[in-house]
Amino acid sequence: MKERKVKIAWYGKHFGEEPPLVGELSFGNGKNGAGTIFFSGCNLHCVFCQNYQISQENLGREYSILDLAEIMLGLERDGALNIDLVTPTIWWKEIKEAIVIARRKGLSIPIVWNSNAYESVNMLREMKGFVDIYLPDFKYMDDKLAMKYSRAFGYSKIAEKAIREMYNQVGNLYLKDQIAKRGLIIRHLILPGYLDNSFCVLKKIAEIDKEIYVSLMTQYYPLYLAKNFPEINRSLTEDEIIYSENKRLELGLLNGWNQERGSGEVFLPDFRKQNPFS
Repeated sequence: MKERKVKIAWYGKHFGEEPPLVGELSFGNGKNGAGTIFFSGCNLHCVFCQNYQISQENLGREYSILDLAEIMLGLERDGALNIDLVTPTIWWKEIKEAIVIARRKGLSIPIVWNSNAYESVNMLREMKGFVDIYLPDFKYMDDKLAMKYSRAFGYSKIAEKAIREMYNQVGNLYLKDQIAKRGLIIRHLILPGYLDNSFCVLKKIAEIDKEIYVSLMTQYYPLYLAKNFPEINRSLTEDEIIYSENKRLELGLLNGWNQERGSGEVFLPDFRKQNPFS
């Protein structure tokens, strides 16, 4: 039987996630950070994807399940605070097996499931007990937008059910010494011109639990195929950002983070560089 493998674009210590995932004081000094593994491929097809080289063009190389387990162990030895699995959905079976192997060999840091929330409840139930921190991006409540920009049929209901399952499994975020150990963080990327969509996403999160930690992301930039859609072929305005932040507060979602305005960039590894552990 042919050995099953996963495809990975990059792995290493990554400092561009939310503060309790990387350590607030760790940026730039080589300490802590998330032990991030960027998997190739994605079950969404977002026209504005910032990581399109790996999600849509499948940049990366193949690794065995045992290799993946060793990567996780290596990241822990290097001081990572967690194992941050980015776009893991299509590889969930292989990832689950790798976690089993890694834990048998002593892996003790939390597993972070960093996904787009377009996932089945049944699959997530298969991961129960294997994932400590869920980090989904709740992208849309407007299904027309989901189809137009991500080719995701029925996204809103699928994502809501998935996030409710995540919440039921791990609850709200638990921090120890300001470091995330367990729980749910929901991200939302604001799209230019679609503030109603953002409001509806935030409203739905508030309906689940106002104590949920929300990461409101303002890093949208028209990359990949966004140039083909004039209405989103621009960055966010200051007014759009302020409006979304205010709506979040009005809904009582007080836990979490607003991405720093004016930064213009989000820290991302250079996927073209050779993997540091290979």
